Amino acid sequence: MPSMPAFELVNPDGDPSALLLCDHAANTVPAEVNGGDLGLPAEDMARHIAYDVGARGLTLRLAARLGFPAVLSTFSRLVIDPNRGEDDPTLIMKLNDGSVIPANRGVGPEETQARLDAWHRPYHDAIRAQIDRAEAQGVRPALISMHSFTKQFRGRPPRPWHVGVLWDEDGRLPLPLMEILREEPDLVIGDNEPYTGALAGDCMWTHGTCRGLPNALIEVRNDLIADAQGEAIWAERLAPILTRALDRMRAGA
Repeated sequence: MPSMPAFELVNPDGDPSALLLCDHAANTVPAEVNGGDLGLPAEDMARHIAYDVGARGLTLRLAARLGFPAVLSTFSRLVIDPNRGEDDPTLIMKLNDGSVIPANRGVGPEETQARLDAWHRPYHDAIRAQIDRAEAQGVRPALISMHSFTKQFRGRPPRPWHVGVLWDEDGRLPLPLMEILREEPDLVIGDNEPYTGALAGDCMWTHGTCRGLPNALIEVRNDLIADAQGEAIWAERLAPILTRALDRMRAGA
């Protein structure tokens, strides 16, 4: 048995019309993985390369305000990235934003399978279970995945966006969400920025696209939610925006 669960489940019996996800909620390294130490200094484990700064707190606050269930990871994305398909070459990163991850340099197929079995697959199984619960009640849930991004990669220009909405070919939720976000005069909104949402094998593709569920991945710049005050401000700001976007999506269905 792994030393810790692979996921955190909040509001499991909440409103099934939407499901909140947080793929990169934690920077924890389980004891089974190199004794709980990837060989990185503490300052690197506190950076965006290890987890999405502020995303867990923001997700928990949104779940509390909106009453939706939420599934959050409990392990660092550097252990194994749950927002990547099992065959993705970046599933276990060996280098990220200028930092080499020593404990990942020699990871082979056996260790990869062990990490998939202990962390990656249980997280996705928990998401499937919540979707199955909703569908058993006759509800096709919308999936909302909460992430954060760094303001600037090393040696690259600053990123101008405050919030990005990532999506694939299904615009049911992303399009009204971006329309409403753009009504906020002080925000710069990215459409598939700072990353693209069209990534086969990622979490939204696996649970949203492949199941025909409306979905959107929301990226908030991490300096805006780096502390509890920022998380609270943005939960208060995003909660009514998400409610309006979901209502508009359903009205257009």
